[in-house]
Amino acid sequence: MKLPLIIACLLVANQATADIMLAARTIRPGGIITAEDVLVKAGELVGTASSPDQLIGSEARVTLYAGRPIALADIGPPALVKRNQIVPLVFQQNGLKISTEGRSLSRAGAGDFVRVMNLSSRATVSGRVMPDGRIFVSQ
Repeated sequence: MKLPLIIACLLVANQATADIMLAARTIRPGGIITAEDVLVKAGELVGTASSPDQLIGSEARVTLYAGRPIALADIGPPALVKRNQIVPLVFQQNGLKISTEGRSLSRAGAGDFVRVMNLSSRATVSGRVMPDGRIFVSQ
């Protein structure tokens, strides 16, 4: 008789409450999320943000509709590079460093990969966006 009661108490004690982050207003793609854009609702939903800290300062990748949960896949770091922007390209390997300019073919934030057209050769290369906006191209 005591064993089921102990198990029930342990199960109740281990339950953790989580929060779901909802959009307070409709946020268009490219919009930066602020504290006023986030509502907190009790509950748990896999793949969604559970803390305002995960969202504030991020950029919406898709339209976030008011009253709906904000999925982590729908946000990302703010874009440093915009489509058709002229960006510095850097290739560095074994002591060799080559710098040139390219045209970004899409939007991207720090740490994202982006395709860039080298303006000198017209070749398309891929590289990672650095925090300063340069594109680091690797083999």
